[in-house]
Amino acid sequence: MSLLCAHMECALHVLWGDVLEVPEVQENPVPDEVPEASEAPEAPDASETPRAPRRRGRTTLLIAAAAVLGVVAGTCTGFVVQANREPTALPPLSQPVVKQAEGEVEPLSAAQDRHVKVDGDLRKLLLKRPKGAREPKFAAGVDGWMDIAEYADLYEKPQNAFGNLATDEFRRAAVTDWLVGGTYSVEIVLTQFRQELGLTAADYTANEQGFAGDEDDTDSWEIPGTGDGWAYVHNRPDTKPGYLPLYSAEAMATRGDIAMTVWVYDTKPIPKKKIMDLAKRQMERL
Repeated sequence: MSLLCAHMECALHVLWGDVLEVPEVQENPVPDEVPEASEAPEAPDASETPRAPRRRGRTTLLIAAAAVLGVVAGTCTGFVVQANREPTALPPLSQPVVKQAEGEVEPLSAAQDRHVKVDGDLRKLLLKRPKGAREPKFAAGVDGWMDIAEYADLYEKPQNAFGNLATDEFRRAAVTDWLVGGTYSVEIVLTQFRQELGLTAADYTANEQGFAGDEDDTDSWEIPGTGDGWAYVHNRPDTKPGYLPLYSAEAMATRGDIAMTVWVYDTKPIPKKKIMDLAKRQMERL
C-alpha cells in the first residue's frame, strides 16, 4: 500500500506540475510595414460593420489533467476496496447462447450508413446560402474549407487554440458564411474530429458552450431534438471606436464526430427565433 500511494503521489505531482509550469505564450505581433510620419491612417467609416470578434480561448490542458487525476485517484481507491474483499464465485450463465446467422450480413446502403455521408464532402452538409445573400468581404476559409491553422486563427490566442485542436484530434472543418443587407451576417462551421482516443467532438462542444454561457447578459435555450444543443443570444453588443455596435448570437451541438457551430452578427439585437431556426435546420442536414 505504501508503494502504491507513493506512486500516486508522484503521479499527481507530475500532472499538476506540468499544468502549472506551462508558460503562457505572449503574443507580440510585429507590423509588416511602418507607415511614414507623413502618412495618416484613414478614419473608419462609422456605417461599416466591423469584422466578427475573435472566439474565446479554451482550457483543454487543465481538463485533461483533471481527468487523468480522477483516473489515478479512482484506481487507488478501487484497489484498496477490492483488496479487502473476500473472493466470490462467478454466477452461472443464465442467458442462452445465440447462434450466429449463416452467411455474411448485408452491408448498410449509402442512405442508411451515416459514415458514408460524413466521410464524403462535408461542405454538402452545410446550409445553402439563401437567395439575396452575398459572400462577405472577409469570407471564412478557402473554397469552403478551413485547415487547423485557419481555424485556430479565429481565437483570441491562436497559438493556444492550435495546440488544443491538435490535442482534440482535429480532422477538418467545412465553413459557409453570408451577408444580408449591410449588417446581418451568418457563419456556420462543421468541425470534424478523428475521435480515436475519445468523444472529442462532444467535449469540444461542451467546452465552447461553457464559454458562451458565461458571457454577461446572455440568454440561452436548449435546441430541441439535438441532445446536447444550446443556443445563446448575447444582449450586450461588442463596441469598437468608429464602428456601429455589433450584437451576436451563437449555437453549438454535436452529431457523432462533428461539432456544429453557428454564429450570427448584426448591428441590432438578434431575436431568439433567428439563431434557433438556423441551428435546427443545420442539425437536420446532419
